[in-house]
Amino acid sequence: MNYLSLIPVLVSFFISFLSLPYWIKKCKSIGLVWEDMNKFGRPKNVASSGGIVVVMSFVLGVMSYVALKTFIFGETVKALEIFSLLSVILIFGIIGLVDDLLGWKNGGLSNKIRLLLAFVASVPLVVINAGVHNVNLPLLGLIDLGILYPLILIPLGVVGASTTFNFLAGFNGLEAGQGILILSFLSFVSYSTGSTWLGIIGLCMVGALLGFYLLNKFPAKVFPGDIMTYAIGALIACMAILGNFEKIAIIVFIPYIIEVILKIRGRLKKYSFGIPRKDGTLKMPYNKIYGLEHLAIKILNRFGGATEKKVV
Repeated sequence: MNYLSLIPVLVSFFISFLSLPYWIKKCKSIGLVWEDMNKFGRPKNVASSGGIVVVMSFVLGVMSYVALKTFIFGETVKALEIFSLLSVILIFGIIGLVDDLLGWKNGGLSNKIRLLLAFVASVPLVVINAGVHNVNLPLLGLIDLGILYPLILIPLGVVGASTTFNFLAGFNGLEAGQGILILSFLSFVSYSTGSTWLGIIGLCMVGALLGFYLLNKFPAKVFPGDIMTYAIGALIACMAILGNFEKIAIIVFIPYIIEVILKIRGRLKKYSFGIPRKDGTLKMPYNKIYGLEHLAIKILNRFGGATEKKVV
């Protein structure tokens, strides 16, 4: 791989890291701030929806990759796949931003509307008939799903990944940290399986997330909002479909599957936040466990006390 291809990753990182301070300053000046739920007193002083900068940085990073391949290397790119992927991410960005503006305390978008819009967001991948339709199932062997793959499995995969990634969240640095780990791994898988272009695109999001993480880690100066969590989940699904490694994506999504089960146990009404104490530790918000965050709090309180940083 030509190392110049990594320039777009640096573009994404620096745009994200250098733009966020301006976003934070503007949000604070106009009162677009959210409560830091795991801090004592829950101060309302953290800039909201910083994910809009992450999505912008990612898109510009990918565009620089296309420009680099076209004008410097004189090579063709997977233009149809790339722009379909960007369309999915941008549609989810709009959905997430609307959800953020309505506010999670006010219920945001209803679950039905959110799922409907998520299905709509998967359309760019459906119309290009993305992925390989052959699926190797236990006992049944290799099966050609034909038209069922783009019409059913692609929308289900995109909807499932984008909405469930949003479940395991709510702590400083948690969403960005997970995105960095998962997308770095999937980018490596893409490169190892011959889809270098897809690996670079995945790393563009990693670069944008690294720039964001530096200001989102404990103590956070900016929160991601649904605009970022939806975009990360959608990108994971897009990479799995376009790179034909859906099984690997399912494996890395095991924590989110567990989180969904625990959230359903609480009828999707229990929040992941802990109850902050004056000394900076967290106590269990409920008697039962309704999320992996609660499990972490419960375990850590038996070994010296749970703090937000330790939980993450």
